[in-house]
Amino acid sequence: MRQAGRYLPEYRKIRKQAGSFLDLCYSPQLAAEVTLQPLRRYDLDAAIIFADILVVPHAMGNGLSFIEGEGPKLETVRSNSDLARLKSGLRSTQFENVAESVNRVRRDLDSSISLIGFCGAPWTVASYMVEGGSSDRELARKFAYQREDWFKELIARLVENSIEYLCVQIEAGADVVQIFDSWAGELPGDLLAEYCIGPIEKIVAGVRSRFPAVPAIVFAKGVGHRHGDIYSRTKCQAIGVETECTLEFLQSILPADAVIQGNLDPLLLLCDDAVVRRETLKLVSAIPRSRHIFNLGHGIKQQTNPDILMAVIETVRGHDHG
Repeated sequence: MRQAGRYLPEYRKIRKQAGSFLDLCYSPQLAAEVTLQPLRRYDLDAAIIFADILVVPHAMGNGLSFIEGEGPKLETVRSNSDLARLKSGLRSTQFENVAESVNRVRRDLDSSISLIGFCGAPWTVASYMVEGGSSDRELARKFAYQREDWFKELIARLVENSIEYLCVQIEAGADVVQIFDSWAGELPGDLLAEYCIGPIEKIVAGVRSRFPAVPAIVFAKGVGHRHGDIYSRTKCQAIGVETECTLEFLQSILPADAVIQGNLDPLLLLCDDAVVRRETLKLVSAIPRSRHIFNLGHGIKQQTNPDILMAVIETVRGHDHG
């Protein structure tokens, strides 16, 4: 969950050196360096490659830039003629640069530490493409309700390109892949099944047909009790969960062997040491260690003191050996 990022002074230094955020994502040397930075500071079991969920549309020929203080700006896709602009991302410089970053990290990472590759899920990525950037996603949801043919085709193309993108990362050395559907919780009922669960199911199946041994983690943020549907339908190996969903509840709706990834509140990291240790211990005590990947419920906040993560890691490790 933004393992590397603005809370780390060493990241900010590289970010400044890179120029733009996209330049950092697409510079294999720098992206590999910021991926490895947290591993030098902390005793972690896995690294997640430094990239962005919008690499896939960019690789498909959709214009993308990042405005300082505003976030991503994309060329909008709202019709069949807009779709006609898009191409396959396979063999794009964007995919190749991320693959090279993965390759460098895998080479420099201790073999006992897993490397996670990732992509954004089709619904979340499509919502950025429809809206042209960060938004309330109301227009995207309207198109989803109307089941416009071009919108369905956009989702289908994102499925195909996401499979290729994850496979490229696995070929380069990723041990695990994760699919992030940040806005899944905004899709009600059958829209969730059609635009979140169905497409992710196809991605997991597509990757598994080529790399059957590589585990997949699905993080569909905000879906609550539907995490059970996502687990059973996508046949993923682990479910990533938001802070708001308790581990006790998740264990009640998921099979006994389902692995859960999550879900410490990032806001807790702004609290004092004693509170952080107490809440971390409460979380790790709520679930058997054999089925838990400890993680945050969302990204680390920029104002987090890097030292507080030591308290979190010590607590998790202490519980491991307790």
